[in-house]
Amino acid sequence: MASTQIDTEATIAWDDVLASFDPVMGLEVHVELGTNTKMFCGCATEFGAEPNTQVCPVCLGLPGALPVVNETAVESAIRIGLALNCEIAEWCRFARKNYFYPDMPKNFQTSQYDEPIAFNGFLDVELEDGTTYRVDIERAHMEEDTGKSLHVGGSTGRIHGATHSLVDYNRAGIPLIEIVTKPLTGAGERAPEIAKAYVATLRDLLKALDVSDVKMEQGSMRCDVNLSLMPKGSDTFGTRTETKNVNSLRSVERAVRYEMCRHGAILQAGGTILQETRHWHEDTGITTSGRPKSDADDYRYFPEPDLVPVAPSRETVEALRATLPEPPAQRRKRLQGEWGFSDLEMRDVLNAGLVDLIGETVEAGATPAGARKWWSGEIARRANAEGGVSVADYAAERSITPAHVVELEGLVTSGRLNDSMARQAWEGVLDGEGTPTAVADARGLELVQDDGALEAAVDKVIEANADVAQKVRDGKVQAAGALIGQVMKEMKGQADAGKAREIILSKLTS
Repeated sequence: MASTQIDTEATIAWDDVLASFDPVMGLEVHVELGTNTKMFCGCATEFGAEPNTQVCPVCLGLPGALPVVNETAVESAIRIGLALNCEIAEWCRFARKNYFYPDMPKNFQTSQYDEPIAFNGFLDVELEDGTTYRVDIERAHMEEDTGKSLHVGGSTGRIHGATHSLVDYNRAGIPLIEIVTKPLTGAGERAPEIAKAYVATLRDLLKALDVSDVKMEQGSMRCDVNLSLMPKGSDTFGTRTETKNVNSLRSVERAVRYEMCRHGAILQAGGTILQETRHWHEDTGITTSGRPKSDADDYRYFPEPDLVPVAPSRETVEALRATLPEPPAQRRKRLQGEWGFSDLEMRDVLNAGLVDLIGETVEAGATPAGARKWWSGEIARRANAEGGVSVADYAAERSITPAHVVELEGLVTSGRLNDSMARQAWEGVLDGEGTPTAVADARGLELVQDDGALEAAVDKVIEANADVAQKVRDGKVQAAGALIGQVMKEMKGQADAGKAREIILSKLTS
């Protein structure tokens, strides 16, 4: 009797997965440190340089070249470990992780194996509903990045179907910190959400530490998602797969969900999971098979003979602990209280990545409400329209600063501009026409200060809208809004709406 072929790429419905299985996750996040030079040599680390221009005998693995450890990278690793509530090793060393790949110039990676710089930590992750999930950290260890392969001639950018491949070794040797969680269990249906929230929380923490630019789209922070399923009621972990180099928060969430549905389909059909690496495809939202996953024994780790052990003194560790910034979650809660934002307003600010910009703008002299208003309005719309770049990046590219917001708000509070005029001035600033004051001058934006002209306009509007005026006389003060609108129209938007309201009510209710 012929055996049934199982489709290892099929999926089942999400509810069916949850009904039969519990997920187990392990997340490995690789972070490129923002040092000026590489981990073991003096080569530059600038992103986007011409291929193979930031290399030397050490990072190319040429015979006789000896590595030297980057002191700043070690200090960054310790600060990351401390921020993750880890123990810091009193003595640790590097190891050689042996494997062949074209973008690995030495045919081994200098990494850490059984003696990481930081271990046994945790990171508390706040989910959207306000609940907290504690992610236990297994280790954070130092290593170097590999080069980058470019597969040319195919339609997917991968080696399959390519006519030839190119290798750029500029990235080889850039300092990396790999942060590895312990197995995450008990997440259930929230596993994808927790994975995304963990990476987001970790990214915020690393950015606050100023150890990396954490730009996932450029590969300076990327996540490997390890996932397995175990039957309901079982405590034995299933066979895991590792989805490599997932480079966005949304993709981390989608990759977990997809792999859960794929594993569930195989297991329900009576098949077995192949321990392998998987490639994530952003365009289709699926993973595809990569290569069989190696175990630690396959890498033939042994201590790196060309590097001395790293043994930070307790005084050094405590000195670095003193440099840690306020934890991002704690800072956000403090700022929310200081700014007087509601939970919804603060969540919108967080989702738009505006906390730092608003903070800088408030420090420069703007009100919190004004800072939020001008950074989250037209400029956010334009940034999103240009491929979803952040407001901060959009503003930096156009030299728009917190001082511009302070100046704009000042034009409103001084009575020169009303809100409508201020929006026009801000649009001019975004279009590169100059500062808010310069734009207002050039466009002739200024409220009419002549009270006589304003009172004449009010009289004209009252006469032309006798029925509405009578409602105000009868006590329906809200009807004055319609008259104010007509006054603004009469004065071509250059009237002070508050002053117009005062005049209207004084004429109709006194």
